[in-house]
Amino acid sequence: MIVHFDLDAFYASVAQRDDPALRGKPLAVSGSSRRAVVLTASYEARPFGVRSAMPLYRARELCAELIVVPPNFTSYRDASRACFAIFETGAGAVEGLSLDEAFVEVASDLIEEATAYAQTVRERIRGELGLSVSAGVSAQKMVAKIACDEAKPDGLKAIPPGTEAAYLAPMPVGKLWGVGPKTQARLAAEGIATIGHIAELSETELFRLFGRWGRELRELARGNDTRRVVPERETRSVSSETTFEYDVRDILELRRVLADLAADVAERLAAHRLRGTTIGVKLKRDDFRIVGRQTTVAQPTNEVGVIESAAYRCLERVDLGAHAVRLLGVRVATLTEEVTEQISLF
Repeated sequence: MIVHFDLDAFYASVAQRDDPALRGKPLAVSGSSRRAVVLTASYEARPFGVRSAMPLYRARELCAELIVVPPNFTSYRDASRACFAIFETGAGAVEGLSLDEAFVEVASDLIEEATAYAQTVRERIRGELGLSVSAGVSAQKMVAKIACDEAKPDGLKAIPPGTEAAYLAPMPVGKLWGVGPKTQARLAAEGIATIGHIAELSETELFRLFGRWGRELRELARGNDTRRVVPERETRSVSSETTFEYDVRDILELRRVLADLAADVAERLAAHRLRGTTIGVKLKRDDFRIVGRQTTVAQPTNEVGVIESAAYRCLERVDLGAHAVRLLGVRVATLTEEVTEQISLF
């Protein structure tokens, strides 16, 4: 069984936890530059239309009472590490998707035991860390993710094995991994609006509509997702990433967020007296495919301007096609320790 965990409004929740005066109030986590964007909005701000990746000035227009706090990546990383330590207790494997999101493979094939594990994790995270996390339980990765989304905020939803197809059937086609707005519009023109309709398509219709990708999509629509939880182990590097609440297409919005991530990486490198020559970006598309680009600078650096500029050049090299971006990250690798040079007397 697989559990998908997603911490609710993570950055905003950490801020409200650490400062009780912010609890229950509309809150946005954002930088302070002229082009700053909302990284996360609290649930109190969302009824006003405030969303992540939205320009901060627009968020202020929508909610006059909006409280804006700067990001605190140190607190986010500490909270994330504590959460993942709890995920790993009793788990077979943990696949981190971002600081606040993970797939966990449970060492049981019984949904009752997997659900009990998920509930125990949720209670521990609330009791020990003061945060709420939603969870979806299923034998399939995609179904667990969809169930988790439906359970938010602060909920738990379990889909018993054998019921995946019936669960997915009435849902809009956009819930399927890899089906973006353009594909949705094309399918709507064909009279296809639900996942159940895709599950029933013939071989001829599949190939006409999707090409070779059609069979894989139909299997997902039928609740047959064979992907397993794969633990990720990164090489020695410093990175910072964020998952958008709503997928982003605007390159200017991506660049604004990239600037904040680059600043966080530069700050952490400097704090640990490290410099790096390999600078890269990581993007997760709306079909959950991960795309990365990297470049090498001539001299080891921890300067924010150099990191941001190199990361932006990498971003420009990514061809997203019709896909939007779900996650954006900046990474510096090939690290060396900063050495204080002593001037020779001679």
